[in-house]
Order: sequence, then structure tokens, then C-alpha cells
Amino acid sequence: MIRPIIAGLAMIFAILAFAGVSPAAAEGQPGEDLEALVARALADNPEIKAGEERVSMAMEKAGQAGSLDDPMLMLKVQNGLIRDPFAFDREAETAKVIGVSQAIPFYGKRELRRQGAGRDVDVEKLRLAEQKLELRRMVKEAWYGISAVDRALEVLEKNIGALDDLLHFSETMYGVGKGLQQDVLKAQLERSKMEEMRIDLQQKRRSLTSVLNTLVYRPVETVIPAIAESAIRPVTLDQEALEKLAEANRPLLQAQAALLAKNQANRDLADREIYPDFNLSLEYMQREQGEMSAGDDMYSVSLSFNLPVQHGRRLAMIAEAGAENRMLHEEGQMLRNRIRLAVAESLARLERNRRLAALYKDGLLGQAASVLETTIASYQAGKTEFMKVLDSQMALFNLEREYHDAVAEYQMQTAVLESLIGTALSGSLE
Repeated sequence: MIRPIIAGLAMIFAILAFAGVSPAAAEGQPGEDLEALVARALADNPEIKAGEERVSMAMEKAGQAGSLDDPMLMLKVQNGLIRDPFAFDREAETAKVIGVSQAIPFYGKRELRRQGAGRDVDVEKLRLAEQKLELRRMVKEAWYGISAVDRALEVLEKNIGALDDLLHFSETMYGVGKGLQQDVLKAQLERSKMEEMRIDLQQKRRSLTSVLNTLVYRPVETVIPAIAESAIRPVTLDQEALEKLAEANRPLLQAQAALLAKNQANRDLADREIYPDFNLSLEYMQREQGEMSAGDDMYSVSLSFNLPVQHGRRLAMIAEAGAENRMLHEEGQMLRNRIRLAVAESLARLERNRRLAALYKDGLLGQAASVLETTIASYQAGKTEFMKVLDSQMALFNLEREYHDAVAEYQMQTAVLESLIGTALSGSLE
């Protein structure tokens, strides 16, 4: 009677050890499309919309830059008589005057202000592009995190089934006096630990689902079906090639270049402050005919300008622009250095997880399954203890979890690397 039970148990273990997915996972709903979720996040996320409005604000502000000030309209009575203020024909010098004046900056200043404002628009656009890169990374990390939890739940469900069978068998053996009570208790303990792990994983999935739903700006309780496992895409580019891609595509670096260009416009504008600004005015004087005057109308044209004698202030403006230029240059170098380090660290993590996944897939998983099969055969022949079977099953379970964790971590690091270089490893990001 016992040998058929052991043979049945061996068959169950063999099936579970080599099964790719659990029955529950096989019946799961098809997952959502990652790129569709990314597109939705980029279209609907409030942070992105706020960034778009900042770009609009900068564009409207740029439209104002370089404009002339409003002209000034002047109305006055010139040389009126105090003893008779409304008598305009008693004195030849009395006139009613209307005039207009316009402030005009020195040549080139308006264009430089327009250039500076235009660079502000470029900076805001590039900052928006950087926000989109960051949002894309966050969506992908949440997605692959959910995928890792789904794989862990699949492995867990498979091993819970195996433990249930093992527990039932140990109870049967103990009931007929062929097993030990500690075998039953140990199997029950491992079963309870897996239930605890399932609760933790389900909670983690709910949290990651809420994060992903928040990023795509939809209700946090929106159900995300099981996410299918995706294959590892090897990164073939080296450090130098990735740094060149970052230099060409990373919006944050391009924004720094735009800030330098704006600073250069400010520096040129500071240089032009040594030249005066002008004020042009035109006046028309209407006079009344009287005893002392023929009543001929008159006009006046004048050109005035400031005297740029405050050299200390202007030299300080030039020095300020120079210091800002040096600061921006060093900040750009610091940013490049940080990107270089982050790329190196990301490549190291990618290589580690790629090698781990290959090691698990091509070696450890198969070896652990063989050990389990051999242990079952030995237990069937009465050459080993029940605890060896249980330990072998748990070892296989842990290796399967670690394999899926390595795959998920690799995919997350790929998303991080793409955000660092500003482009997809297989093409440009929109």
C-alpha cells in the first residue's frame, strides 16, 4: 500500500518541479500593454500637464521680451497766465501742447532679450522632456515589479500545492505508523510560512498596482490582470557608447546647454549696457491769435538719452554674468560625471542580474530539480529521510523565486539605463 503512495508522490513532485506555470496563472487574463500604459501616463498625468503649462507660460513670456515700452502721451498748457488761466490769446508764449514720446533701447538690446527669453522656452521644454523620461521609468519599474510579484505568486501557488500533497502524504504515513510526527509538523510549518508569504506578496501587488494606476492617472483600485513574463533583452552597448547616447539625447544635458546659451545672451546684454538708451519725443503746440501774437502753431522734437557713467554697476553686471557662466559650466560637468557613474553602476547591475538569471535557468534550477527527483527516489527506496525531500522542495522553490527576481531586476535596470541616456536601447523615446 505504501509503495503506490510513494510512487504517486514522486510523480506529483516531478510534475510540479518541471512545470512552467501554475494552473491558476495559465487561466489568468491577458495583461495590459506596457507601452499603452506609458502613453496614457504621458497624456494624462497631472505633473506632465503642469509641465506643459510651464512651457506655455515661458512661450507667452518670450512673446513679451524685446517689446518696446508703451509710448507716453503728454497734454499741457505752456506759459499760461496765472491771473487769467483760461485766456490763451493774451500772451504770445501761451500754447496748448500735445506730445508723444517713446523710449528706445540701444541697438541689439531688444534682440538679446528675445534670445534670452527664447532660451527659457527651450529650458522648459527640455525639463518637460526630462519629466517624461522619469515618468516612463517609474511606470516601467512599477510594471516589472508587478510582473515579479506575479511570477513569485505562480511559484508560490505551485509549491503550496506540492506541500499540500507532501503534508497529506506525511499525515498518511504517520497515521499508519510509518512516519514521524515531526515530519507532519515541519510540513505544516512550511505550509504556514508560504501562506504568510502569499499574504505579503498579495499586499505588495496591491501597493504596486496603486502606484501604477496613480502614475497613469486612473482610479487606484483599477484591476491590473496578471502580467506575462518577458524575456531578457541583452544590452550590447558599452560604457563609452552609452555616454555618447546620453550626451546626444539626455534632455537634462541639453537644458544645461540652453542655460549656457541664455547666459551668453545675458553677458552680451550686460556688455551693451555701456551704451545709452534713447527717448524720442514730438510735441505740437497750438496757439491762439491775439494782440501780441499771429497765432502760428509750433512743434518741438527732442532726442534724449541716459549717460552711462555708473561704470561700477555695469562692470558688476558683466562679472556676475561671467561667474554664472563658469557655474553653469561646472554644473554641466558635474551632471555628466553623475550620469557617467550612474551608467557604470547600471551596467554592473545589468551584468550581475543577466549572469544570475542565466546561472539559475541553465544550471541551478535544473540541478535543484534533479536533486529533488533523486531525493524522492531515495526516500521511496527508504534510503533517506522525509526531511530531505522537504528541504529539496524548498530549495527548488527559493531558486525559482530568485531566478524571477533576477529577471525582473534586469528589466527594471534596463528602464533605469534608458532614462539615464535619454533614449530607448532599441530606438528613440517619444
